[in-house]
Amino acid sequence: MLEKLAFGDLLATIVYSMLGIVLALLSYRIFNFSVPFDLTKELEDDQNVALGIVCGAMMLGVAIIIAAAISS
Repeated sequence: MLEKLAFGDLLATIVYSMLGIVLALLSYRIFNFSVPFDLTKELEDDQNVALGIVCGAMMLGVAIIIAAAISS
């Protein structure tokens, strides 16, 4: 009985983790679409540190929202 509970919990953790990753990537794509410039070019080629901080803060905020929504 303990093995079945542990497997169910493990499966739920994997599913929720994948859902969180997909939603975080989707939010990055939406953010990339909403700005008038290419985020990848600005971050990788031009090495725009300020934009990197903004993207990191946006991803952190989205991750907190997703974690709160999934855990409730």
